[in-house]
Amino acid sequence: MKTRFSTIDLRAVLAELNASLIGMRVNNVYDVDNKTYLIRLQKPDFKATLLLESGIRIHTTEFEWPKNMMPSSFAMKCRKHLKSRRLVSAKQLGVDRIVDFQFGSDEAAYHLIIELYDRGNIVLTDYEYLILNILRFRTDESDDVKFAVRERYPVDHARAAEPLLTLERLTEVIASAPKGELLKRVLNPLLPYGPALIEHCLIENGFSGNVKVDEKFESKDIEKVLVCLKEAEDYMKTTSNFSGKGYIIQKREIKPSLEVDKPTEDIFTYEEFHPFLFSQHSQCPYIEFESFDKAVDEFYSKIEGQKIDLKALQQEKQALKKLDNVRKDHENRLEALQQAQEIDKLKGELIEMNLQIVDRAIQVVRSALANQIDWTEIGLIVKEAQAQGDPVANAIKELKLQTNHVTMLLRNPYLLSEEEDDDVDGDLSVEKNETEAPKGRKKKQKNKQLQKPQKNRPLLVDVDLSLSAYANAKKFEKFLWFISSENYLIIGGRDQQQNEIIVKRYLTTGDIYVHADLHGATSCVIKNPTGEPIPPRTLTEAGTMALCYSAAWDARVITSAWWVYHHQVSKTAPTGEYLTTGSFMIRGKKNFLPPSYLMMGFSFLFKVDESCVWRHRGERKVRVQDEDMETLASCTSELISEEMDQLGDKEESHATPVEVELMTQADQEDITIQSGGDELNDELVQEESSEDEGESEDAVKDQEPENLFDSLTGQPHPEDVLLFAIPICAPYTTMTNYKYKVKLTPGVQKKGKAAKTALNSFMHSKEATAREKDLFRSVKDTDLSRNIPGKVKVSAPNLLNVKRK
Repeated sequence: MKTRFSTIDLRAVLAELNASLIGMRVNNVYDVDNKTYLIRLQKPDFKATLLLESGIRIHTTEFEWPKNMMPSSFAMKCRKHLKSRRLVSAKQLGVDRIVDFQFGSDEAAYHLIIELYDRGNIVLTDYEYLILNILRFRTDESDDVKFAVRERYPVDHARAAEPLLTLERLTEVIASAPKGELLKRVLNPLLPYGPALIEHCLIENGFSGNVKVDEKFESKDIEKVLVCLKEAEDYMKTTSNFSGKGYIIQKREIKPSLEVDKPTEDIFTYEEFHPFLFSQHSQCPYIEFESFDKAVDEFYSKIEGQKIDLKALQQEKQALKKLDNVRKDHENRLEALQQAQEIDKLKGELIEMNLQIVDRAIQVVRSALANQIDWTEIGLIVKEAQAQGDPVANAIKELKLQTNHVTMLLRNPYLLSEEEDDDVDGDLSVEKNETEAPKGRKKKQKNKQLQKPQKNRPLLVDVDLSLSAYANAKKFEKFLWFISSENYLIIGGRDQQQNEIIVKRYLTTGDIYVHADLHGATSCVIKNPTGEPIPPRTLTEAGTMALCYSAAWDARVITSAWWVYHHQVSKTAPTGEYLTTGSFMIRGKKNFLPPSYLMMGFSFLFKVDESCVWRHRGERKVRVQDEDMETLASCTSELISEEMDQLGDKEESHATPVEVELMTQADQEDITIQSGGDELNDELVQEESSEDEGESEDAVKDQEPENLFDSLTGQPHPEDVLLFAIPICAPYTTMTNYKYKVKLTPGVQKKGKAAKTALNSFMHSKEATAREKDLFRSVKDTDLSRNIPGKVKVSAPNLLNVKRK
């Protein structure tokens, strides 16, 4: 895009200004900015505004330009000396792009000199060219001239017009030019015509506008170039008394349409301005004006707005391009998902059809691992069994024990054909088992028929070894839960529905209900099958859990939780009232606990084989025997507020409604509340999940959960047979003796990253065995961070050193 005047532009506009402005008086001077000034001129029947921009342009303007509220010192100086004086002349100094405007005559004359080259300048002088004010102070080192106030402006230093280049000089210039350089660029520094006029003359004489200097340039070609220069000189003479038209050359831009049915739109932007319609622009869209001065005024007045429009257009194009790329990428991914869905569906069907072989293979390998047989030896055992023709061993193609996977070759037994002789496809390998097959359907329904793999072809399927073992651990994931430091199971709801389930199904005789008067606090139940008084430490740990899964975590508020007996919690609302899901009535006194610190811990519980349970009996036991419930309630009276005391001392006949509501967490959106099946208490507490009112409470008390609790340990012994590991998030005080643990307090780190930081710390522990590391790897990322309260700060000894590693 053209931005400033060339020499031919300057000569043309000066010819028009001399014809229209000479003899007009200066009415006022204004500054638009520090480089642009407006001079208001008038005579009895005519007014005009002359616009001067240092280093760029001079022309009259018919547009309203914004003016500074407070004129600059330069504008004030011009007003002082130029106001009421006539414009006597406007001329070019030599062939340089310098214009000398003279206002007034003889010794009362003042000169306003505008430089339109390089960085530009505007100089105000008296009649002897003594500088009165200058826009930009500088020193011309080549001529040893200072451009400053009280210095004389060097009018005589302007470059005079030179005679036309001779043929010998032109030949010398072309011969010394770099090969491959554009001819117009070679000639432009030597001539005052400007590149546009030179290119026009070259085209008019049979050259290409972008002709290059090369070895094929003969003497006759140089003579033709000399003819071009003579023609350019004629144009220069024409501009001395120019009275022609002006032209704005436009550029066509295509504006894309967001709508499919709507056609694209052409946008025309200004690209160049010229006093002549040159040959190189004859095929371009252009606008013709009655004078060059008006064309320049139109160009510069609209160019800023068009720059903004053009920038917006380019941004829109880039956005549409990105959108198109995203659309294509989405289509490719959908197609890949559909293809993977078909293959995964087939894999899942094959696992179902060969379920006995798959289960038997899992049992065999898991049994070997449980007996701590070396991985290499397991592979040798499989190969020996394959040599003996064992069908289960023959189905095993590869052991990937480092990731708890076995690759098996499975086929559809119902579609075998007599022609099947080359049906082994060794290139297909799947990293998931049948539980992953429906995932593709959730993302996109099939919208076209894809090439389906032949169903009688055997496929290599990776079966997850940890799936069967970890299925038992899934029972722990329905609710928030932990085992207290005194071997009591404590469960809590993730949301209102689970709070409802916990109270209605699992709050039985002897159990304790723990809650806090905070938004989002979970309903906690301490399972007490023996009916003995719950020790204070377990109550405090349950209170910590209720507080940490509430708004207190993000607000970092330290307050108190409270507990009541199971018979004080009711779902029966007073007459005329209604209890929403997760809301209960508390009848009688609330027993407030000491204020709890917001301090949770993250660790792993290891499930040990039955043969190793004896080592871990007594790890979690009651250490305070004589302190009962009433003592705990009374010892906290000084730590709770007066309001809480008054609330706790109300009569039992008064019922207090408690709103139990848990804020939804980002990684718990897909929790499904099941009414039966693998409920948590089915295995942890050996209770029936039936809601029958006639269920025997004595039967529940007679059952002993200690065996299961003892098989879950945070202190694995080197000789233990470890079956699987379960990530656990519980009050930090419960993890005093755990082998692996980190402290979690309110912070800014996201749950997923915090869990990975903790896991990385465990993996780099010097005490970690190979089996423990394998069990760590087998836990999914979503399971790791599932129970972390919110954004946290992770603390542990030597954690910084582990991060550096």
